[in-house]
Amino acid sequence: MTEIAHYIDGARVAGTSGRSQPVTDPATGEAEKTVALASREEVETAITSAHAAWAKWSKTPPLRRARILDRFKMILWERGDQLAEAISAEHGKTHDDALGEVTRGLEVVEFAVGAPHLLKGEITENVGTAVDSHSLRQPLGVVAGITPFNFPAMVPMWMFPVALACGNTFILKPSERDPSASLLIAEWLTEAGLPDGVFNVVQGDKEAVDTLLTHPEVKAISFVGSTPIAKYIYETGTRNGKRVQALGGAKNHMVILPDADLDMAANALMGAAYGSAGERCMAISVAVPVTDQVADALIERLVPKIEALKVGPAADRASEMGPVVTRAAQEKILGLIDKGEAEGAKIVVDGRGFTPPQGYENGFFVGPTLIDGVRPDMSVWKEEIFGPVLSIVRRKDYAEAVDLIHAHDYANGVAVFTRDGDAARTFAHDIEVGMVGVNVPIPVPMAFHSFGGWKQSLFGDHHMHGPEGVRFYTRLKTITTRWPSGVRAAAEFVMPTMG
Repeated sequence: MTEIAHYIDGARVAGTSGRSQPVTDPATGEAEKTVALASREEVETAITSAHAAWAKWSKTPPLRRARILDRFKMILWERGDQLAEAISAEHGKTHDDALGEVTRGLEVVEFAVGAPHLLKGEITENVGTAVDSHSLRQPLGVVAGITPFNFPAMVPMWMFPVALACGNTFILKPSERDPSASLLIAEWLTEAGLPDGVFNVVQGDKEAVDTLLTHPEVKAISFVGSTPIAKYIYETGTRNGKRVQALGGAKNHMVILPDADLDMAANALMGAAYGSAGERCMAISVAVPVTDQVADALIERLVPKIEALKVGPAADRASEMGPVVTRAAQEKILGLIDKGEAEGAKIVVDGRGFTPPQGYENGFFVGPTLIDGVRPDMSVWKEEIFGPVLSIVRRKDYAEAVDLIHAHDYANGVAVFTRDGDAARTFAHDIEVGMVGVNVPIPVPMAFHSFGGWKQSLFGDHHMHGPEGVRFYTRLKTITTRWPSGVRAAAEFVMPTMG
């Protein structure tokens, strides 16, 4: 059985800890590979490599760093299908969905290629007599990314391109559920000309994570995952003196106002709720139709579309939705549907009895599910299901819809569908959520903006990629300069005023 290894100092490195775990194909339920789980000593080897490489990489002109990322970008363009196939084989998402993930990650690489512009400082002449001040943004050192299973290529690319462009070295700890994409990325970076040690991959579990969180040479941690783990990452990392951005869970709502284009809203919900089997932190898992009339009309449009959705393995390119990632995830999702029904919700389309295609009977499939009559006291509203389940929470008016959203602990993304510009503007300005879509179901910002939620969806002061990413991966230095002009000032014992 093939073991997926680490990537340290420019080469694949076999695990030496003696620990590993299976990597399962979600479509078949079969384990065809194992992944090494790093010991503390193996992680420290990667940190040592990254720290040694940083001395030279941080002094490399930003233009040269950008050229390496530009070559990596072209490799991604040419081999996107190969990376997508690796993602689908271990995550289960369809090929087109995996290819879309690669493209969204590549956009951050394109942004990072602009490093020479992004790192420009500011200067002011004559802040005082013959005194000038200027500022610089300098790299932090060794930084690390701890990334989730649902986007094994895109989420790392939210992090490392900007970190590398800014002059840091990077250690990636990918999810142990779908680790192969990380090694392809590492090898392609080396092929693009990245010096050995600048980008390292350590496969692993909590032991690897805790080593990164506590090691003094790791200066910053980026994380995407569940809220309990995000909180742990943030508290442990900051307690150890690190800069941390930790993105947590989500429960994203779509408000459908009475004047909305319902056909447009229904089509948007299909992709936003059931794309990638709902395993997206920006998936819409709650539709909030305003008035019963809108709810009934929306459900009437959704049901035939859901029932016609083609669910199957990524190997079948006609599949529109694949399995969920593990048996445990499947059981959790089915259990929450059961609980919703027990609490009084109505299962309009039931995915619990889904029959997988022949040959995939042991895959981790959950059929697309639609639940009506959901109330805020129900588990299916309160918990992040992370599966192909869309809940309908009916509200009487706009104010009730907004209050519903504000009552939730998560505030990652939200959408409103309407033809009324005034209502849309009011919603966008007043809603207490980090990312807002107006007639856009999944408002993930483009790479030159920044991604992040509010409340329990984000721990830390900086969002990811875009200008916020540059600020996170650099620290500001301000330099004040006076050159002797032949006149020697007398000693002063008061606060200098630069006058």
